[in-house]
Amino acid sequence: MEIFDYDNILLLPRKCRVESRSECDAGVELGGRKFRLPVVPANMKTVVDESICLWMAQNNYFYVMHRFDLDNVQFVKDMHAKGVYASISLGVKGPDRETVDTLAAAGLTPEYITIDIAHGHADSVRDMIGYIKAKLPKSFIIAGNVATPEAVIDLENWGADATKVGVGPGKVCITKLKTGFGTGGWQLSALKWCARVATKPIIADGGIRSHGDIAKSIRFGASMVMIGSLFAGHEESPGKTVEVNGELFKEYYGSASDFNKGEYKHVEGKRILEPVKGKLANTLIEMEQDVQSSISYAGGTKLMDIRKVNYVTLGGDNAGEHLLM
Repeated sequence: MEIFDYDNILLLPRKCRVESRSECDAGVELGGRKFRLPVVPANMKTVVDESICLWMAQNNYFYVMHRFDLDNVQFVKDMHAKGVYASISLGVKGPDRETVDTLAAAGLTPEYITIDIAHGHADSVRDMIGYIKAKLPKSFIIAGNVATPEAVIDLENWGADATKVGVGPGKVCITKLKTGFGTGGWQLSALKWCARVATKPIIADGGIRSHGDIAKSIRFGASMVMIGSLFAGHEESPGKTVEVNGELFKEYYGSASDFNKGEYKHVEGKRILEPVKGKLANTLIEMEQDVQSSISYAGGTKLMDIRKVNYVTLGGDNAGEHLLM
């Protein structure tokens, strides 16, 4: 199996079919809804909060609210009261099941539920998918995170409606260093590997360092791309603002960091400072324009046309041109 990451791959252009890049449709469908972009901010405390999630829902973007220090039931109530969809995260422990019970008893159905644990190929995730499906059958379940085709097949068979692929490739993730496991450094080929067996959508999670990486993720099988560091550090971001030598930064830390957990135990994340980038809306518009450009380079008019292009592998012994899979 050839191993590569985002930096090792370039996509090859095809004849352009549009007069203007703005004619290209960067939108994607997930769980019966169409979103403007195949991109979702990471469900982390320093990336999203209630106000960002509300704004994204109102403006046709996909979001996943984090699951830390949050009343999920109240969050679902608030989002539905404002006339938008609710997308929450849950773990696999007793309190998470109680949340499901409370939602079901109150007649509240979140449109999207992400079962979000570091090692998602687990019996506990299988049991949680079954529990949610029994109590909230209309919720669209995203489960993860995983790194292998075997895991994707299992999660889909257990009832997940989409899988989240990526173990430890994120900028603030140190799983690789702490455990010796993960997709850090080969996330893009892990995505390709998993996508070959997937029959339902895949969300590629982690390792995105530039907007071009979104197109590469789509090419290798993702329907949606979860991004942390590129979304951290905006004016609206919930991370604490820190001044260093006259420059403003925002805190960004991993969900498995001691900063998030409140204790140094089973730590697989770290804290960094991201330069303040301006407004989130501006970044999303720029991302959309860049994805539209990617579609035009692919000779297409819609997002999935990117899957039709060839690519080259840069450098190393396995450099060469690769025809369509």
